[in-house]
Amino acid sequence: MNNANKGFISAASAFAIWGIFPLYFHALQQVPAVQVIAHRVVWSCIFVLGWMFIRGELASLRTALTNRGVVLRLALSATLITGNWLTYVYGVTHGHVVETSLGYFIGPLVNVLLGIVLLSEKLTRTQWTAVALASVGVAYLTFMTGGLPWIALTLAFSFASYGLVRKVVKVEALPGLAIETLLLVPFAVGYLLWSRSAGVSALGHISSVTDAMLIASGPLTAITLFLYAHGTRLLPYSTIGLLQYIAPSLQFVCGVFVLHEPFDHARAIGFALIWMALVIYAGEGVRLSRRQQARPLTA
Repeated sequence: MNNANKGFISAASAFAIWGIFPLYFHALQQVPAVQVIAHRVVWSCIFVLGWMFIRGELASLRTALTNRGVVLRLALSATLITGNWLTYVYGVTHGHVVETSLGYFIGPLVNVLLGIVLLSEKLTRTQWTAVALASVGVAYLTFMTGGLPWIALTLAFSFASYGLVRKVVKVEALPGLAIETLLLVPFAVGYLLWSRSAGVSALGHISSVTDAMLIASGPLTAITLFLYAHGTRLLPYSTIGLLQYIAPSLQFVCGVFVLHEPFDHARAIGFALIWMALVIYAGEGVRLSRRQQARPLTA
């Protein structure tokens, strides 16, 4: 199997898992969002370090830790993904699954904006049309619902920024993930110890099922992030942007058809505008990709 196929399978699997995460975290709605994130960090770190020990790859972790530039960039990516997790878990546990799906629908277009601002990429007229249409959709939702969809926008910008940092940082997926969790562990452990001393800790005080889900959230998070980081390094960023639609589509289905969140006409119109933008952008991406592939044949 070549690298492109490996990258495709890895990234698609990650987005599929993220797509059904609302059902998982909805079952943890009795646990404060910050505690959920702290448990994700701690158990992810333990799992990743154990995984690397078994694979005999701790030497690569030590090598990466000696590179100050890599550590600083991973500190940034760790901060971004923590903000993303916290916003996502808050949204899911407070009945905003549909809005979280909106954030990940907008995400690919945020990738485009970051490419323009930070990577000096150029857009075609069609791509600019898609960006403008999505902006109209967000503005419409803001007007009709009486407030900015901050959960969606936070998720979109934090995750797109995280993906961009992990794309450019020169470290393999597994040691990169290990460093991210190591940087976050002191804060997570400190918070969990405080929660226990204050008598508000969820672990061991709700049910054995809740305990198991909190612990399992670590390995599940680590595996999914590893698949995403691995796929991001092997695929063009534009392809990642297209595959990203898998997650919000499944999240939307979970929110509307499984968790029965409201989806009124105002939301439907706003979502329709954003979906149209995504179709236009995706179609233009396919056209440009085919033209680029055909160019060597006609040269």
